[in-house]
Amino acid sequence: MDLFLNLAINGISTGMLIFLIAAGLTLIFGLMDVLNFAHGGLFAWGAYSAVWFYAISDSFIISILGAVLTGLVLGLITEYLIVRPVYGNHIQQILITLGFMLVLTEMLKVVFGPDIKAATTPEYLSGSWFIGDVTIIKYRAFIIAVGLLVFLVMWAILKFTKVGLIVRAGVMNKEMIQALGINIKLVFVGVFMVGSAMAALGGALFAPSSGVVYAEMGLEFGIFAFIVVIIGGMGSFPGSLMAALLVGLSNTFTAYYFPALSMAVTMILMFLVLMFRPQGLFNVSGVANK
Repeated sequence: MDLFLNLAINGISTGMLIFLIAAGLTLIFGLMDVLNFAHGGLFAWGAYSAVWFYAISDSFIISILGAVLTGLVLGLITEYLIVRPVYGNHIQQILITLGFMLVLTEMLKVVFGPDIKAATTPEYLSGSWFIGDVTIIKYRAFIIAVGLLVFLVMWAILKFTKVGLIVRAGVMNKEMIQALGINIKLVFVGVFMVGSAMAALGGALFAPSSGVVYAEMGLEFGIFAFIVVIIGGMGSFPGSLMAALLVGLSNTFTAYYFPALSMAVTMILMFLVLMFRPQGLFNVSGVANK
């Protein structure tokens, strides 16, 4: 039983980390119908910038804020220069954002150097708590708390605020929102910047968890984020959370009991979901389902 609880806590923590990466993509991909393959690059820039800000400030909080600011700026640049000319064309979106993803990866090597960088966990989040034979790693508990907070805040904004209503209505009918005097393009820029900042936040929190950051991590985890969004249902925050937890738990338990299947379990999970429920675990009415 203790082993089960230890694995479950680690799986939930991994799932929350994946959710933080996928949450921004849920906004951009699910609500705006933009296939942003550069999302992983924004995640990697968040990780690198957090390591850099931590090194110069010796403050974990400043490193997180610096990563989020980096995500906002890169999100603005990406939306204005890369995505805006190809709204409504998925093929062009895939090609141009995939190319920009490679540019972001190479720029990491130019700015921060080609070597792997070490990431440090702050002292107050290091170590573990022990409850009987159950071990709870402090940083993993912190990631679970941040993941839940991000989910609740974003879900409440989209569900109960005027901004959320405008975003959801703009997805359904842009012309109607513009006729009401609302600059829907500006709204979508804001949504893209927030989604990019969430990718950077995911990278910043991932860095201390893994202990190192490397330029190619963006492509690796960007694919993970897409899988989670597809499994959960495009545009659904609850769906992304459930899918991320499912992926995290299945990866953790499979890695322990069936190590040979640990690399394939996520793809098997996506295959099964698409076979029996092609719209994902949570169906959302919106642009993604037109």
